[in-house]
Amino acid sequence: MSLWTSLEPASATVDPGGSARVRLRLRNTGDVVDEYRFEPVGPVAPWTTVEPQTLRLYPGTTGTVELTFAPPRTPDAAAGPNPYAVRITPTEHPEATTVPEGNLTITPFTEVRAELVPPTVKGRFRGRPRLAVDNLGNTKLTASISGNDNGDQLSYDIHPSNVQIEPGRAAFVKTTLKPRRIIWFGSKEQHPYTLNVVRSGTNPLPVEGTYLQRGFLPRWLATFFGVFVALGITFVMLWIAYKPAVNSGATEKTVEAGATLAPSPSATSAPVMPAPPATTSAPPPADSGAAAGAGGSGGGGGGGASAPKTAKPKPDTAATAVNRLAKNDPGGRHVCYRAYVQGDGWQKPVCDGTVAGTVGQGQAIMALNVAVYGVQGSSGNAMVYNPQSTNGQGTWKPDWTAIVADGKDNYIGSTKEGAPYMVTFVWNVGSGQLCSVVKISGQNWDSQTCNNARPDLNTAGHFDNSRFVEAIKLTV
Repeated sequence: MSLWTSLEPASATVDPGGSARVRLRLRNTGDVVDEYRFEPVGPVAPWTTVEPQTLRLYPGTTGTVELTFAPPRTPDAAAGPNPYAVRITPTEHPEATTVPEGNLTITPFTEVRAELVPPTVKGRFRGRPRLAVDNLGNTKLTASISGNDNGDQLSYDIHPSNVQIEPGRAAFVKTTLKPRRIIWFGSKEQHPYTLNVVRSGTNPLPVEGTYLQRGFLPRWLATFFGVFVALGITFVMLWIAYKPAVNSGATEKTVEAGATLAPSPSATSAPVMPAPPATTSAPPPADSGAAAGAGGSGGGGGGGASAPKTAKPKPDTAATAVNRLAKNDPGGRHVCYRAYVQGDGWQKPVCDGTVAGTVGQGQAIMALNVAVYGVQGSSGNAMVYNPQSTNGQGTWKPDWTAIVADGKDNYIGSTKEGAPYMVTFVWNVGSGQLCSVVKISGQNWDSQTCNNARPDLNTAGHFDNSRFVEAIKLTV
């Protein structure tokens, strides 16, 4: 062995987000001048730097290099002891590689983030929000979930009420809110509430939401029932009060000739329920009036042509918007798109980098409608929320949607009732370059990402199953 090494100290402690330094001393015990290369190895190697990276020593001389450990404040920096090592390779004798080893202890830290999805729920008898709890620390998180509100107006069914979350993972807690008083008639009421994430030895983390309770029946219907009951009572009282007098005689009387019997009062008939309104018939064809006029020409021209039918306007899609742009700029490149927003439906189409979706309202994009011009069509696919996820990511939809022609509608995602929200999406075009900027729930706008035409793909968003796409901006 032509090299002597020493780590000073052999064990060190570092806080995530901070740094620690260890000195490595080495002596050339050989009889030739040699140059040594240093390479960190082991689990903490990505956070380790060596200065200098090479060192040249004469026989019998000693040199020093400095190891700097800077683990990030993320779940990747696992708390506890972590072995590390430095591979030292002599240039003159590479077969005599030396690997001194040490131990680095990373201190634990806790960081929890919680979010209600959606923050506002509506219902007459119950609301079902979900609470997403993210463990952003580097140790396992154990917490309990509880709910409260002012006035104790709601009851809470929380499942599970206790969670254990590994570092870097998320848990979803299903909550059922039930009002203690049902609103039979009247307008809706707002009930602010708070779900608390409680950990031992720390203050609870409150997450605020709103339950919007709707009335079972509208107020006008209560007024109608009141009037109806009052009319019914009035009718019954009049029926009882109108009782005709009946006179009877013990002996029969002879009726004079020519006299007529007085008619007996007829029984009052029961009210007849009105018949249901007849279905309005469709208007006659546009040429029926002309035919009537021809048949009635001998009667002084009494028949005239009927009014034409009003055609139902076509929906304004991404394709209609991009074709309008192409008409005025046939040599240009354009992309138009619209978002299907949770609770609101389809928005109006926008084009060339304009924002689609919502920002800061907690409403997920469920589907996208995209159309391009001048780039030979588009294709895409969506990653959607997966409640059975085991890796913290969503799941890709099974089929891609591909439109190989310009000016045609392409649909990504799903607008079906109960469909999962969109976690991220990928898309490409046939020629040129495409770019996207995406807004994920609970985060700021991402930086713009650009890619070349297919087979390259542009990914808009992240893969975190607990997050959803709020808004997008697309360009080609």
